[in-house]
Amino acid sequence: MKSIKTEEERLKQLFKFEKDLRKKGYKLIAGVDEAGRGPLAGPVVAAAVILPEDVFIPNLKDSKLLSEKKREEVYEEIVKNAIAYSFSVVDERYIDENNILKATLFAMKNAVLGLKIPPDYVIVDALKIPEIDFPQEGIKGGDRICGTIAAASIIAKVERDRIMKRYHDIYPQYDFLHNKGYGTKKHIESIKKYGYSPIHRKTFSIKNIDK
Repeated sequence: MKSIKTEEERLKQLFKFEKDLRKKGYKLIAGVDEAGRGPLAGPVVAAAVILPEDVFIPNLKDSKLLSEKKREEVYEEIVKNAIAYSFSVVDERYIDENNILKATLFAMKNAVLGLKIPPDYVIVDALKIPEIDFPQEGIKGGDRICGTIAAASIIAKVERDRIMKRYHDIYPQYDFLHNKGYGTKKHIESIKKYGYSPIHRKTFSIKNIDK
């Protein structure tokens, strides 16, 4: 097991970008990320989170680098320590009508505007959000190099997974409990057998499935 000192050093590096922003006078820095751009079914979820300076959340990292159990544990620490956090869910109908990029940006915008305490700077994984009045920056690979964006990635992923687990109870034949809407072999076979459910993204599924 890693020592506390080793983890403190790792987190210190992970929050270097935020530290540099604080030196410029920004105090309330919101990290923004999404989950669910690639699946064949279900919503895209974006999250925004503002963390206090020098927060210590062990195992905080990009959500994709954590097991489901560990994500849940870190999620609880994030929401317990956050100055403010918010998430936004944009469903498959909006995705089909507008495209996934517009849906993602819409979810990100809503997540930022949903923060109970407004940020004074916004950092986003890879993208820039239109129609928000806060200074912002898109950081390529931000979920791996910025602690605040990593925290947002975990909130978005956990909240989306919970939604997909509820959908599994409604549509168990698609195995959403395990695939979370992604195009696994078993999931695609289920679509071929049962057709699309109401939560499938038709613009995604038609392109990816040879029926």
